[in-house]
Amino acid sequence: MKAGWYNSKALRIITHIAVWAVVLALPYLLDSHHGMEHHRDEALYRSFFFLNSITNFLWIGVFYLNANLLAPRFFAHRRYLPYALTLILVFGTVMAIHFLLFESIIPLPHFSIQGSTAFLLPAFGLTIAISTTVRVVQDRMETDKLAKERQAENLKTELSFLRSQINPHFIFNILNNLVALEQLKSPELGPTIMKLSHLMQYMLYETDEERVSLVKEVEYLQSYIDLQRQRFGNKVPVTVNFDPSPGLFEIEPMLLIPFVENAFKHGVGIIENPAIEIRLEVREGILSFMVRNRYNEASSETKDKGSGIGLGNVRRRLNLLYRNQQILHVSKDDGWFTVFLELNLH
Repeated sequence: MKAGWYNSKALRIITHIAVWAVVLALPYLLDSHHGMEHHRDEALYRSFFFLNSITNFLWIGVFYLNANLLAPRFFAHRRYLPYALTLILVFGTVMAIHFLLFESIIPLPHFSIQGSTAFLLPAFGLTIAISTTVRVVQDRMETDKLAKERQAENLKTELSFLRSQINPHFIFNILNNLVALEQLKSPELGPTIMKLSHLMQYMLYETDEERVSLVKEVEYLQSYIDLQRQRFGNKVPVTVNFDPSPGLFEIEPMLLIPFVENAFKHGVGIIENPAIEIRLEVREGILSFMVRNRYNEASSETKDKGSGIGLGNVRRRLNLLYRNQQILHVSKDDGWFTVFLELNLH
């Protein structure tokens, strides 16, 4: 049996059924035939008992209506006035159903609104209070669980991300390029050193924050791409189109670089007409990021699987950080490997 069996959906359903079974059976368990002598009309007593037993089933609907719809929509967002008005409407509906049941079950000519309200209102209030409490506790537990998952995921992927970015093979190639530029007295030596310095500074210091400016993330991507261009020269055409004004938005650090790194990892080598295309734009707070590269299926399978970070881990990180505010599409078509990411930066 799995260790987390007590968290299963089936067990929660069984628990709810058991609790409601006890609640609904309680009036019958407490009912005593010895108390009948205190009632002048045993048939009338039984009719009221039957009416109240059926009415009790209404609290199940009220409980889940409030816990799953009303409390999350109104109470959780502090919209107390619409919440109160909606609860009054729900109570009125319960009263209407109770009246219809009364008319069909109780052999009395008059229905007492005051008496029924006094009888039903405490049970209604108790049901609302309990269901709201259950929902608040459930949301709190879900939030804490998500926070722990994020923390665990960050700890698990931190080393992988650092290894992915501080790739010794990549660094050694850049250092060799610097030596060659120095020997040639190339004017590119200074700018190349500055780009490498900015890249290392961002990786080692800027990424300690939970969020960074999107501008800095884009600058980091550009520095990485420029160094890779210098490494491969004209052998691998790289087309880059970045939105010149990504705005004041923020993003989780090192979130986009794995896609670019994978493009350079799998888009070079024994590939006919290698090419890499990268595009990033922001429109109305929605970031669209596309990376595509030519690839060789056989060559890609022989790449070092231990280097870099896989798209599966990136997808997991996106799900934890953005949940339903992100869309990630990965496709292979006609020799092109394409990754398209859409993020709601709001």
